Amino acid sequence: MKAKTVACLAVAAITMLLAALPAKACTNFLFSKGATTDGSTIITYAADSHTRYGQLRYCPAADHRAGETYKVFDYGSQRFLMEIPQPSHTYAVVGFINEHQLAIGETTWGGRHEVEKGNDRGIDYGSLIYLALQRARNARQAIVVMDELVQAYGYSSGGETFSIADPNEVWIFEIVAKTYEKGAVWVARRVPDGYVCGHANQARITIFPQETTWNKRRGMGYHKTISSEHLDYIDEPEVECVYSHDVVTAARHNKWYDGLDRNFSFADTYNPITFSGARACDARVYSMFRRINSKMQPFEAYAMGDIYAARLPLWIKPDSKISLHDVMELMRDHYEGIPMDMTNDPGAGPFHCPYRWRPMEFTVDGQTYIHERATSTQQTGFSFVAQCRAWLPNKVGGVLWFGVDDTYSTCYCPMYCGLTQIPTCFEEGNGSMTQYSETAAFWLFNRVSNFAYLRYDSMIVDIQRVQRSLELKFIDNEKIKSDALARTYNQERMQADINRFSNMCAEDMMRQWHQLDQLLLMKYIDGNIKHTNPDGTLKTTEHGVVQFPEQPEYPEWWLRQIIDAHGNTLRKK
Repeated sequence: MKAKTVACLAVAAITMLLAALPAKACTNFLFSKGATTDGSTIITYAADSHTRYGQLRYCPAADHRAGETYKVFDYGSQRFLMEIPQPSHTYAVVGFINEHQLAIGETTWGGRHEVEKGNDRGIDYGSLIYLALQRARNARQAIVVMDELVQAYGYSSGGETFSIADPNEVWIFEIVAKTYEKGAVWVARRVPDGYVCGHANQARITIFPQETTWNKRRGMGYHKTISSEHLDYIDEPEVECVYSHDVVTAARHNKWYDGLDRNFSFADTYNPITFSGARACDARVYSMFRRINSKMQPFEAYAMGDIYAARLPLWIKPDSKISLHDVMELMRDHYEGIPMDMTNDPGAGPFHCPYRWRPMEFTVDGQTYIHERATSTQQTGFSFVAQCRAWLPNKVGGVLWFGVDDTYSTCYCPMYCGLTQIPTCFEEGNGSMTQYSETAAFWLFNRVSNFAYLRYDSMIVDIQRVQRSLELKFIDNEKIKSDALARTYNQERMQADINRFSNMCAEDMMRQWHQLDQLLLMKYIDGNIKHTNPDGTLKTTEHGVVQFPEQPEYPEWWLRQIIDAHGNTLRKK
């Protein structure tokens, strides 16, 4: 562990965490504390990549000497970018959450072709996330850190949307590179208390409030909106929209906008909506919104790809408050119940598998068609639900509920932000995309999910039985544990208990998932379905012999397709 702790301060730390993420690849949901049942803030992140390996990294807090620098390497190519000065102190980081319960997620949208590759020289977005986690204590400070870094050193990535949460607030932050000088333009908005937001590879902030005058005299009523020229006032609680001072002038410089400042739309200017932006990206947000708000039907046409239909709002108020487990379930979505439902069209096969192997587009007889892109997808490397709680000490107030592989069949395991010992199953270096490991959660969960794709509608029931049992147990136990730890004044004992609890949960999860892996093989071998007892074990006769299995027939619609294509050969004479 000590060797890895030292190593994580080097360049490999970034590349291991944020390796090779292609565009159009992630999904984030944001929940303000007024929208959740317990008053916590929550953000989610699904890191979807066909080359992404799911693991969790830890870097300790550190003091730095004057003149000490940090080497920045591009997360994808591992190309050296630059060295920048270290601050006097950096904070501990566990995955995407730091010791102060600051959590950050992202989705990539690229933007216009002139800016989709960013500045020639600058900090990439993966490093920007990690540097902000190291240097900021809350969401507002993270915005300042990100602005200072890209203005000082440039921004070498395409358009991005970040989710930023601390125990009190949730912000959506969108950024894109400048074309004519180093740096970037951006806008950030606080999600109103009681509301829910989301983004999925499409810029979401359209027209936003802009300041008209500024009163620098304290106590004279601060405006709710400030530009980057007034970041000294970002900590004022009234401020709920912040933007780079040149966000409009940069667009004018490129002749992308010539209207009034007050009508300027960030998303329409820097990432104009297309069919794919609506259908493959915003549709994921729509599907989440319509599950928590009964009035979303008017936006279905837009989600289906009609870019002239009513556009999806930036945030909505849910019909009722949302629990932590509700959020986990919202990350599990194949468009069930709406026209894009991936479980019911012929592409799902006879066993309703809601996955389509890539590429996403295909052409038949000169006509181009698409496969749907849902929140739950087979290529997810890892995902998390980050929960931040203001009423608890930081070390236990922040929890990264971490899972690997497909969100629909993963299990979210509680990793405290005060953790200093990563469980073996999530540990860096325990396996890779080219090295199998029996003790790595990534490979175990992929064994289960990839087997389940063969007879999905039956096997997913067995998976969800274990998944939900574990998650609900973890949630109950974590609440008891965090309440107890909050009353612990011995910091050494608290640290030991934090490590022990997260590691025990991970070990429990791995043990039960190994049993599930074995059960699925035994139960579904050779296309049969063996009978099971209520506890999931296989039924036997009174003499200990396995009962003869079920052999369900293929559905009629599937058999008709076989007949239409090959009936003359298969017809019984």
